Amino acid sequence: MDAVITWFGNPMEQESARFVKGLHRGDPEILDDLIEIYQHRLLRYLLSLTGSRPMAEDIFQETWLRVLERGRQYRSQWRFDVWLFSIARHLVIDEARRKRGLSLDELMDSEAGMGFEPLARGLSPFEEVVAGQEGERVMRVLSRIPAVYREVLILRFHDELPLDDIVAIINVPLSTVKSRLYRGLEAVRKTMGPEQS
Repeated sequence: MDAVITWFGNPMEQESARFVKGLHRGDPEILDDLIEIYQHRLLRYLLSLTGSRPMAEDIFQETWLRVLERGRQYRSQWRFDVWLFSIARHLVIDEARRKRGLSLDELMDSEAGMGFEPLARGLSPFEEVVAGQEGERVMRVLSRIPAVYREVLILRFHDELPLDDIVAIINVPLSTVKSRLYRGLEAVRKTMGPEQS
């Protein structure tokens, strides 16, 4: 009887169990449900990394194909969004390496030069998304800071992920995530400074 009460008492666990079973079977209907739940967050994250809507959309599609292909590897103790964002991030890194022969961290290293800053005339897709959600000023500020800082700021403050999840997604030590958050906030503060005058 306790098992029945527990089963009916926790619909989140029921849904999670359904997703795990569906992913392990390679069920495309489960994939449709997951896309419905996570599509906006994933696309926003990819736009923040790439700055290019076509590239973000391509990697978005590839991410879901990988989820379907590797669904048997997913474990119920993992948070799905962390697993999903990790897959997406690795695909962005692979794409960056293919195009430029460098890692995403090297491309986004603000001390080493320009870094991975997409060339765009006018507003980038990321800037358009941010403008629609947070206002024009935030969009301008975020577009001016290095992508490595923008990534952790989006994950922490927009997606409200805990630091441990960000560590799992970008696969760096906690101290690095904290440092990037601090430097990102400092970059935002400095960028906003001249506009306040």
